[in-house]
Amino acid sequence: MLDRITGMRVFARAASAGSLSAAARHLGMSPAMATKHVDALESRLGVKLFHRSTRRLTLTEAGGQYLEACQRILPEIDEIEASVASQRVEASGLLRMNVPLSFGTRYIAPLIPDFSRRHPAVKVELGLTDSRIDLLDGGWDLAVRIGWLEDSPLQARRLADCPLLICAAPRYLDERGVPRSVADLAQHNCLGYSLSSLASGTLWAFGRNGDVRVAVSGDLIANNGEALLAAAIGGQGIVYQPQFIVAPALRSGELVALELDHPCVGLGGIHVVYPPDRRPPAKVRVMIDYLVEAIGERQPWTRE
Repeated sequence: MLDRITGMRVFARAASAGSLSAAARHLGMSPAMATKHVDALESRLGVKLFHRSTRRLTLTEAGGQYLEACQRILPEIDEIEASVASQRVEASGLLRMNVPLSFGTRYIAPLIPDFSRRHPAVKVELGLTDSRIDLLDGGWDLAVRIGWLEDSPLQARRLADCPLLICAAPRYLDERGVPRSVADLAQHNCLGYSLSSLASGTLWAFGRNGDVRVAVSGDLIANNGEALLAAAIGGQGIVYQPQFIVAPALRSGELVALELDHPCVGLGGIHVVYPPDRRPPAKVRVMIDYLVEAIGERQPWTRE
């Protein structure tokens, strides 16, 4: 099926040049193809657009009306295409980015002012949630994912490792003692993260591959790491949370990292994911590059 827009371009060029061969040369196609495009237009419209002779084309009355419409519509199409194409070259437009709540609040939101100064034509919509969202159905341009990536058509770039650390406040350890093994956790108040299969309210995983599983219990389960962090700092119990959440409290001495007989498990990494596209829009590319620089290279939670 011949492209209708190309047919309109051939028709408008032929009308101004007075011949299909001239229109074909200008548009880089054969005279036979140009003729097919005009024939297809006339067939679709059910009218003749040209009076044709061996020497020159002249517009019919219907052709004159159609030419006026083409001269109005084609520049608008060119403008729209140029605007869309420019977004692949020059970063602009609305960028919708979805990130986990704690990570986004601590490490993404503080980066937005500098990003906006670098790319003033990009407007950022920041969605904060610990629930896994569907990037494509939700209309998000990119997302930050923490943990092992599932098989999906999404593209991904790794930002950083994401180890879990087991910690407690000095006050809690003074009152309840210091666990030395994963088995000792059965005697402690373990604060669980309800959205994790590795550090839930009933089971914690240890070992390089997470193959050492121990039953735990505690008087608080939450679906947000900041809530668990606050409870741990207050001396309520032991937490098993990502390094990026507990690192500041470890540096300040509000929490103490515990060393058990099995190492803490890793979460698989921190990634930025985005829809499959051979060449993503410039607004997506510049944000990904910025996150790689600001998060991947600097890992701000590891700095003093």
